[in-house]
Amino acid sequence: MAMAAPKPKGDIVYKIYRALTYGLSPLLHLHLHWRRLRGLEHPIRWRERLGQPSLRRPSAGPLLWFHAVSLGEGMAAIPVIKFCCQRRPDINILMTTTTLSAFEVLKDRLPANVLYQFAPLDTPAAMDAFLGYWKPNWIVIMESELWPNLIMGASRCGIGLALLNARLSAKSFRHWSKPLLFPLISLLLSQFSLIAPLSSVQAIHFQLLQAPPFCINFSGDLKYAVGEYEPPMKDAKHIEYLQKQLSQKQVWMAASIHRGEEEIILGVHNVLMQSHTDIITIIVPRHPQHGKEIAEVLQKEGQNVALRSQHKKLIPGTNIYLVDTLGELRHLYNLTPIAVIGGSFFPGLTGHNISEAAAAGCAVLTGHHIGHFSHMVRKMQQLNPFSVMQVSGKLELEKALRELFADAKILESRQKAAKEAFHSLSTTVVSNAWDLLDIHLLRQ
Repeated sequence: MAMAAPKPKGDIVYKIYRALTYGLSPLLHLHLHWRRLRGLEHPIRWRERLGQPSLRRPSAGPLLWFHAVSLGEGMAAIPVIKFCCQRRPDINILMTTTTLSAFEVLKDRLPANVLYQFAPLDTPAAMDAFLGYWKPNWIVIMESELWPNLIMGASRCGIGLALLNARLSAKSFRHWSKPLLFPLISLLLSQFSLIAPLSSVQAIHFQLLQAPPFCINFSGDLKYAVGEYEPPMKDAKHIEYLQKQLSQKQVWMAASIHRGEEEIILGVHNVLMQSHTDIITIIVPRHPQHGKEIAEVLQKEGQNVALRSQHKKLIPGTNIYLVDTLGELRHLYNLTPIAVIGGSFFPGLTGHNISEAAAAGCAVLTGHHIGHFSHMVRKMQQLNPFSVMQVSGKLELEKALRELFADAKILESRQKAAKEAFHSLSTTVVSNAWDLLDIHLLRQ
């Protein structure tokens, strides 16, 4: 009985949140200016974060707003957006993201008729201005962007809400489960017409936070939906040239690595070099600046390093190729038979998407600290235990790579297992997501 009526309490907590965000608005605006000066916001379009548009809303037709916080979530939304463009050309589509890195990549990958803006801050003035100008008929939020002023503002305007690839980290779940915040999250989740969770565990989390059971429906993980995208001609030619250079080499890639993990990767590289002098290690840090910093350290130590941003060739004596660019990982996986997915080797890290490496036919390895990506690893391993290998650190990674380089049949079997598991899981995920949106959102 005590848990049965959270909404009145939720209303009170929301009013407190709205008052706080209203009062803190001047400080948030100053913070936004500070970020702009540091190059973390767009130098011209930063006002979009205050709800000030830079594009005109189409005068005819309904508008569907997709919102994602960053690059990974935005990439997951693109296949659904393209599907929507094909099935419902009468619908105008608006896409927003929060980060500058997402903007730099996604602006060239969205269909030409999709409107793209930076997402407004979740302050009353910015959000109300945004909703008032764009007047969306429906909103699709990716993953876990549960902003109270956005959700409650949409509800007041009668705008339908859906949450795709819905997930909550363990930390967020504990956070929302606290007595003060539980009524608020219950109120927010009650506004959704559709919640499509990543997994059954995530579905249970949303149910425990009192999401309406009828709105919880499964579509599959949209991060399996690796859409087709051709790189610009110049980049495509350079990747093709790299493939030729690497064709006679022993190659492996460490992708999406975080600070500190480069020590594990370089340690393994140095050991492998003792027995495989023709080895090439491709290192793709999560953040490009980290790649430049790694290159500087290695060059000071006298090592030859080729930097992707400089389009440097792999001259004799160069065994490390450092990728300090964004948005190319999917194509770079075609350069290597082995992909080690970082962000997974230290406590506190939460892993990264393994599906792009599997789609490219790589043998996939990752650490054990993989957060919500654990469901992806489990699903693939259930289909074929050889599809993903988990290693705990430097020694296990070194042992696994030695085995793969020594036995071509084992390497080939792991590559095949990863690709087949990916295709099995990715076949219908976009059409499933579209069907749910159509039934629960667009037809309402």
